[in-house]
Amino acid sequence: MHAGEAVAILGASGSGKSTLLGLLAGLDLASRGEVWLCGKSLNGLDEDGRAALREGQVGFVFQDFQLLPTLTARENVLLPLELSGSADAERTAADALVRVGLAARVGHYPRQLSGGEQQRVAIARAFAPRPAILFADEPTGNLDQATGEQIIDLLLALREDAQAALVLVTHDPRLAERCDRRLAMRGGRLEVLQ
Repeated sequence: MHAGEAVAILGASGSGKSTLLGLLAGLDLASRGEVWLCGKSLNGLDEDGRAALREGQVGFVFQDFQLLPTLTARENVLLPLELSGSADAERTAADALVRVGLAARVGHYPRQLSGGEQQRVAIARAFAPRPAILFADEPTGNLDQATGEQIIDLLLALREDAQAALVLVTHDPRLAERCDRRLAMRGGRLEVLQ
């Protein structure tokens, strides 16, 4: 993959798409083989080592948002920035929420936000540290079609602006068509699609 490229991984439910994404991001460990992330092998790294490698270089957008319910939208975006020691965390978080159209909702808790708004917070959190690569696991899976299309428009626009590589797992061929390359997960193997 190269900077700014978007790759879709298609496959039926249960085909291993999300497992593959977790392996590629270093969230899970491979039982065999070798996984490289941002030019470094994940083999032999413990959980702290993999986390350090991901810090500032990897963003992740989950299907179920993974927002902390006791934190506001601003605090959910701010937390990883503060944990990484970002010098301008407050401004970066505020800017990220403006970019996803949530300037007026920064003080709201996840339970006060719609599904689309929660996914926008998750996208702001993923892009705020300006990662080199972003992994997105069915980012529209819990959203209605219209909201899902808005989220994908936003995700692809931010990816292009940041020149971050994007690996997108989906079962939606229409969404995959919007990516630069498409792969299919079949029988535990990746196949290149035309």
